Amino acid sequence: MSLKVYVDRLSQPSRALLIFCKSNGIEFEEVPIELSKGQHRSPEFAEINPMKQVPAIVHGSFKLFESHAILRYLASAFPEVADHWYPSDLQKRAKIESVLDWHHSNLRRGSVGYVLNSTLAPALGLPLNPQAAAEGEKVLSASLAKIDTYWLQKDGSFLLGNSQPSIADLNLVCEIMQLEVVDEKDRDRILSPHKNVLKWIDDVKSATAPHFDEIHATLFKVKEIFQKQRSAGAST
Repeated sequence: MSLKVYVDRLSQPSRALLIFCKSNGIEFEEVPIELSKGQHRSPEFAEINPMKQVPAIVHGSFKLFESHAILRYLASAFPEVADHWYPSDLQKRAKIESVLDWHHSNLRRGSVGYVLNSTLAPALGLPLNPQAAAEGEKVLSASLAKIDTYWLQKDGSFLLGNSQPSIADLNLVCEIMQLEVVDEKDRDRILSPHKNVLKWIDDVKSATAPHFDEIHATLFKVKEIFQKQRSAGAST
């Protein structure tokens, strides 16, 4: 069955999905859906995902949305996917599920709240909201501290003390990469206290090279645009 993935590379879960597919040799057709142009609200895309969000997939006649569900499905549907991404052992799998459940209500909530309201909102036709950004930063910082002191363990380089990455590692690191678009001094202020997190990000990058940097290239281009805008604003 052919696999189509509907993504925007500026979207954290979209990048995680693309890196996962490339790292595991899964053949797919990438269908760009540009959020900034409102393409996710088109009637055509609504037939793929009635929730009008990315990512989404069509695998043969099967349609699926929600990033965590997609990664679980692909890890189970494609036999070439290494077991460490989503283990067949039920107890190991349950622990990964616990990280994924925690992600959406903690790290993702903080990251989206901070990055959107401090930086990205105008690109989506929305106003900046400093109060919401401050609230998001609190949740984000608390989440990074929890990763640093709990989810990362001394007996392995990856989450839960594992020696190889899982779909949880990929999801969470791509989430943190959203901080690349904010002001450099703010990114450093938020991340620098969490040394274990910084090392773990590098370990995930290495484990998924060269795909990690390839898929994040779009994000780095946006980072350059924002940096130029900040410099121009400072000079005037």
